Amino acid sequence: MAKAQDKSPKDSLDLYRAKRDFARTAEPAGAEFPTAGNGFVVQKHAASRLHYDFRLELDGVLVSWAVTRGPSANPDDKRLAVRTEDHPLDYARFEGLIPKGEYGGGTVMLWDNGTWEPIAGKDPCKTLAEGHLHFILHGRRMQGEWVLFRLKPRGKERGENWILRKVSDAFAGGSDDLVSHHLTSIDSGRTMEEIAAGKPISQRKVAKAKATARGNAKGDVPPPFQPVQLATLVDHVPAGSHWLHELKYDGYRTLLAIGGGNGRAYTRSGLDWSDRCAGLIADATKLDASSALIDGEAVVILADGRTSFQGLQAALKDDPGKIDYMAFDLLALNGEDLTGRPLLERKAMLATLLGDGAGHIRYSDHIIGRGEQLFERFCGAGLEGVISKRGDARYSGSRSSGWVKTKCTRRQEFVIVGWLPSDKQRGFRSLLLAVHDKGTLRFAGKVGTGFSADEMERLLALMAPLARKTPTVEAPRAAVRNAHWIKPKLVAEVAFAEFTDEGVLRHSSYLGLREDKKPEAVVLEVEAPVEQATQPAATNGVKISNRDRVIFPEGKLTKGELADYYEAVADIMLPWAGSRPISLVRCPQGRDKKCFFQKHDAGSFGDDVKQVGILEKDGHEEPYLFVDTPAGC
Repeated sequence: MAKAQDKSPKDSLDLYRAKRDFARTAEPAGAEFPTAGNGFVVQKHAASRLHYDFRLELDGVLVSWAVTRGPSANPDDKRLAVRTEDHPLDYARFEGLIPKGEYGGGTVMLWDNGTWEPIAGKDPCKTLAEGHLHFILHGRRMQGEWVLFRLKPRGKERGENWILRKVSDAFAGGSDDLVSHHLTSIDSGRTMEEIAAGKPISQRKVAKAKATARGNAKGDVPPPFQPVQLATLVDHVPAGSHWLHELKYDGYRTLLAIGGGNGRAYTRSGLDWSDRCAGLIADATKLDASSALIDGEAVVILADGRTSFQGLQAALKDDPGKIDYMAFDLLALNGEDLTGRPLLERKAMLATLLGDGAGHIRYSDHIIGRGEQLFERFCGAGLEGVISKRGDARYSGSRSSGWVKTKCTRRQEFVIVGWLPSDKQRGFRSLLLAVHDKGTLRFAGKVGTGFSADEMERLLALMAPLARKTPTVEAPRAAVRNAHWIKPKLVAEVAFAEFTDEGVLRHSSYLGLREDKKPEAVVLEVEAPVEQATQPAATNGVKISNRDRVIFPEGKLTKGELADYYEAVADIMLPWAGSRPISLVRCPQGRDKKCFFQKHDAGSFGDDVKQVGILEKDGHEEPYLFVDTPAGC
């Protein structure tokens, strides 16, 4: 492939123009060649298949890739990106319809835009020709550090297949939050359906989109939703003074986003519940901050101090004024992302922000150490359990070893897959339950207690339109005789004593519907030994001790992030650095302390770092280090 600087923009656009009839399509012909800039754009494109066109401005054109499943903020997701022809710079403003029969015929939405910058010291024209790009995005939706690298062609492949991948940083998340939560144009505010139907652009929507863009820079509009950090279930509370412990609340996980006098409320899966949490939002907007993103739990507190999930469900339906909010983390404040800071620092800032509380919003306190004693006290008081968190850890936005939970009673979510009729005239005898286990939805038993008459009537109304004729899951015939099956769309929270050897519930009791959780996210939750759950995470199968230790203070980069970076660039790095002697610069006490060179293995690097004999000047052969696999990097 020719280097980008070897062609003028005019030459580079020959293929683009040859594929289009500009008498039929409104796409720009690219007659003007503005001076070089550093913009980028992502266009959601419903052609023969839905995809996302990712374009970087370079040398007077938009270098382009078709990302088949769209970008993901999860560093574990490797998105296929097919290199396409360069596009003119004015294509970055195109939104609308490409006529059927024209190349790429379909709907195009302006999904994201902003600026980009290559990693310092790298010439993007050179690295693009070599097959890799490492860059930072400053977009409205895509932000932080990303990498693109070209795959080796297979067989007779003539096109270029690349991989687009997020690098672990403060903007990384553990779920695919981008394409599933951003469904409208950043320019017109329209959906794909509205664009396809030719719906006129609403000036109100345009003003709102532009205000959001300006506010994101100034920190005076509500910050967008971001994936929440989740806790791993363990068999007992972890010990040590580096753990802090909080009460596990019996409510709905909720993010409160405020800015410019406005606010939004989001569930753990990103559903917008602003209308259901209007009172909490009103209280939050009174806080002394231009903008903030707060993590916590919406709860109803009983007279004895316990939180009640069933009470919360009733309050959401009939009396939202009873709902309180227990705030336990602060993810952003006044336009600054705080997720890279240690938890104790974030909580101190949250405590200062809340002061003595704001209406129904309260600060969730914690203790450091002595978690087992706290757990026993909580269980004795009939509370749900303890959440234990690493005080020195950043906010990961995924399930990690930094947060673990210990429950006093066994309870979890199950998918409702049917119901058994009652012998009485009205109602049902029990609900049929299932759970995702090892990739399949399997029968998990029944629940027949815990229903009020009103709740039973509500469930029947919800299940009626979901009815299906065939069984939703395989189950013992005797257990599901006369069953009414439904599509697996509803999620219930259930308390139970234990699972039988057959994997079904014993002594179960219905607690309520989980409207904030998607059925596909309901998996079998099994207690893990706390020592195993909190051991250092692995990258490329290599255990990383103390992932949260900051090793580059100027950029607040951690040891885990460095390991993740090497994992991301290993395929790019190995053709140049693999199978060659290398020397290490080691700084055991940090870069600002004493460092030294190491050329030989002292026996601590493991099997993935290998040795090769090299003859020294004095005639002796010495074993030098080399790597040839991603794990070695």
